Amino acid sequence: MLLALPALLASPAALAADTTAAQIKQAAGAFLGEFANEQAESGFDVSYKPGRLDSRLALATCDKPLAVSFSGDPWKTTQPTLQVSCSGKRPWRMFLNATVTIVGEGMVAARPLARGERLTADLVKAESVTVNATRRGVITDPDQLIGMEMRRGVNAGTLMSPDLLSAPAAVVRGDHVIITARRGNFAVNSRGKALADASVGDQVLVENLSSARTVKARVTAPGQVEIPM
Repeated sequence: MLLALPALLASPAALAADTTAAQIKQAAGAFLGEFANEQAESGFDVSYKPGRLDSRLALATCDKPLAVSFSGDPWKTTQPTLQVSCSGKRPWRMFLNATVTIVGEGMVAARPLARGERLTADLVKAESVTVNATRRGVITDPDQLIGMEMRRGVNAGTLMSPDLLSAPAAVVRGDHVIITARRGNFAVNSRGKALADASVGDQVLVENLSSARTVKARVTAPGQVEIPM
């Protein structure tokens, strides 16, 4: 029995080391570093730090490289959670907090804006901001703002976020519109009158001026609606 003990201790199963906290943090740091490099190519400056782990932590040995991913959207919080997992013979996963700060140009109001005001290029400007400091999201592309309307008034310097904006009505109550009845590649057009305001993509009631019937149609463009045939 004593002669067999050294052989047992030297076996591969006995010598296999657990996955340590240091290895997990190293994998998390490498993942965050790669994320930072990717964003730098788009003009964003990312600083990061993996969260703390108990140094005594030991998980099953992983015979494959550790996989790391965000379990939430890092663009909407500075404290995202990372998922670290092993897909080897003894699979496991765990979650690790991290601190991630993304700094870049965000669009802000160039002056006080009123509710219902339609945005033009001179009403917004770019400033260096912490893009992921708010869960509402920050708009970084000015093209996403031009032509949109303000849902509520804001002060100069307010970060522009999607919840502040609404698409302008493509169809206004009383407008004469083109109704397209479509099935596959076949379509028939008729004239109609909108019975409510609606934006592109919205459903709206329309009166067909030929039949006097009221139909529900989808707005596809200013002055144009579509119904299935």
